[in-house]
Parts: sequence; C-alpha cells; structure tokens
Amino acid sequence: MRVLLAGYGVWGAWIADHLAGQGYEVVVVEQEPAAAERARAAGANGRSVIRGDACEPAVLERASPERVATVVAATGDDEDNLVISLLAKRMFGVPRVVARVNNPKNTWLFDATWGVDTAVSAPAVLTHLLDSAIGVQEVVAMLRTGTRGVAVVELTLDEASPAVGRRAAELALPEGAVVVAVVRADDVLVAGGSGPLAAGDELLAVTTLDAEPALRRAIGGRPGGSHGPVT
Repeated sequence: MRVLLAGYGVWGAWIADHLAGQGYEVVVVEQEPAAAERARAAGANGRSVIRGDACEPAVLERASPERVATVVAATGDDEDNLVISLLAKRMFGVPRVVARVNNPKNTWLFDATWGVDTAVSAPAVLTHLLDSAIGVQEVVAMLRTGTRGVAVVELTLDEASPAVGRRAAELALPEGAVVVAVVRADDVLVAGGSGPLAAGDELLAVTTLDAEPALRRAIGGRPGGSHGPVT
C-alpha cells in the first residue's frame, strides 16, 4: 500500500518509520532541505522523498496520487495540513486522509468539509509517548493541571542556538518548562539520555503558556513542529 506523508519533522519521522516498518511504501513530501535530507538518509526501506511544498498541487502530482491509498498531513502548521487534506481529497480523490492537529483549538476545522477522514491531536500523541519517558509524572501533571494552558513546542537547533554543546538537563529553562525528547538523525531519544546537544537536533518540549517565550529564548534555533494551548 502506498502512503503519502507530508512533513518530516518529529512526528513525521516517527510515522514514516512506523509505516515503513509495517511494509508500506512511503512517499515523504518535505520542503525544508535538512529535513528532506534526513528523510532520504533513512529511506532505504521502501521510502522515497519529494522535495517541495505539499500545499502545491504540482508537488503532490509528483507523488502519483492516483496510486496513493492514504495521505497523512503531518506538518507543524494547521493551515498547511488543512490545505493538503483538501487537495488530497477533492482534487486527487485519495481514499483516506489523516491530518495532524497542532493547536487543539483548531480541532473543529478538521472534518469532512476539509477532506479530513481522521484528525489526530499532537498533544494526545505526546501524552501517549510520555508513558515511557523519564520524568513522566512531572510532565503529565503539567498537561493535566495547567489551568492557564500548556504548549507543546518543537525547535530545531542551529549553530547559534545557546543550547548547542549543553545537555538538556543543563539548560536554564524557566519554571514550568521541560524538554521531553530529542530527535537526532534517525534516533528519538529521551532528553535525559541524549548527551550534549548539537546543531540539527530537534527538541520536543512542554511548557506553560506563560513560560513559552523564555523557553524559546533559552533553547534558540528555528521554530517549528507542534505548539498550541492545551487546557
């Protein structure tokens, strides 16, 4: 079965690995050069990569959508995921469309009107992931009791990031913020066991909304992935 996956960030990489491991033919569409290169490097097992913006019909056409059974819109932008879903369903007639919801407040948009068959909330997936993570009690407590809201944040480190060269536990994070996982090449690492951070690492963090600006300053890098209030 052929699956088109739009977006190769933290979540997209996990999804691609899972699908490829299950024997699916995976076509990754990613416009960011470094992420596309990571997808290519991991693509030995039934995985191909198309560099481009999945919101563009011409890019989707390169994936032979008539042969695609499922489209997974997994970018870090809800607007992009809605556009991809609509194109997949209305223009190309893909039988099944699964879309990632980054901001839970946008969940109501992800329905058949936009071509979405199944909507998946990133914070819900994160909660499931944390079942096996070190320090899970602290983070789950934040998710459950944060009356002012909690944000799920992804940041990709660059050479100028203040976090580069330091371990996750050594970062001067604001109260109410914690780094949960580090994605390095093909590996997804619990933050406490990731070793010194390097340019290109993708950090997944949970933070109260009040602490989010300070968290982003402390880590640096390029914003991306999922972030949105969880109340």
